[in-house]
Amino acid sequence: MIDHITLRVSDIDRSISFYRQALAPLGYVVKAHHAPTLGFGVDDGTPRADFYVSPAEGDSVASGTQRRATPVTHIAFRAKDRSDVVAFHEAALKAGGTDNGAPGPRAYHPGYYAAFVLDPDGNNIEAVVDWAGSDR
Repeated sequence: MIDHITLRVSDIDRSISFYRQALAPLGYVVKAHHAPTLGFGVDDGTPRADFYVSPAEGDSVASGTQRRATPVTHIAFRAKDRSDVVAFHEAALKAGGTDNGAPGPRAYHPGYYAAFVLDPDGNNIEAVVDWAGSDR
């Protein structure tokens, strides 16, 4: 099951304006803000966002440290528990993927536990425990 997708955009402000308006009829609202990235999700009373827009820039500065730019495509697959996140990471590395974030908790939301690998084309592939109230 896909957990969320991040779309890299050339003009973040223009895209945020566009998606706010375009997705409103579908019940989508802004639910997550990890500056400058915005996450949209159905207005269902939860913090869960499944569609993100993020600038398609080069290197960025986060918390005072330089980090590598995220590849153009980011897809996150939902895992049932932390051991599946670890198993995904190990299997992806054995299959020729490149580590882009070892399994572990992330500061995005409480209970968010994920691992990231770059596929052979440099796409950022993630496995994540459903962070909406899960702490497995």
